[in-house]
Amino acid sequence: MIKKEPLSESLEDYLETILDLQTTKTVARSKDIAEKMDIKRGSVTGMLKKLAENNLVNYEPYGYVTLTPEGKKIALEIERRHIFLKDFLYRILAVDEETADRTACQMEHAMNKLTFQKFRDFVKKIDLCPHCNPAQG
Repeated sequence: MIKKEPLSESLEDYLETILDLQTTKTVARSKDIAEKMDIKRGSVTGMLKKLAENNLVNYEPYGYVTLTPEGKKIALEIERRHIFLKDFLYRILAVDEETADRTACQMEHAMNKLTFQKFRDFVKKIDLCPHCNPAQG
């Protein structure tokens, strides 16, 4: 059995961006990805080739980019982590929304699945605690 290398933060960002573009525009194009990520279009091509080699996107030069089922699964997980972490920073720690969004983006890549699950369980306990959550008491 071949063990897959974990995706780099940069590749995860590409998957998340492609998911967002597919959701808002149905498909993603390399120029849209470059614009959304604020990078040069030439940089996008190399990363899309890497993602295609890993069967995470369907990519043809000058064509549309779509996530494969595995790519979509990973992108959705990254998006869920981002939303949860941003919510925690904004709602519980009262970090301003822009900072919460940027920080969540950094944290979503650094936290492994087990640590994230434990963190999520901890936040659920906070949300249910009447002493910690004024809305509960």
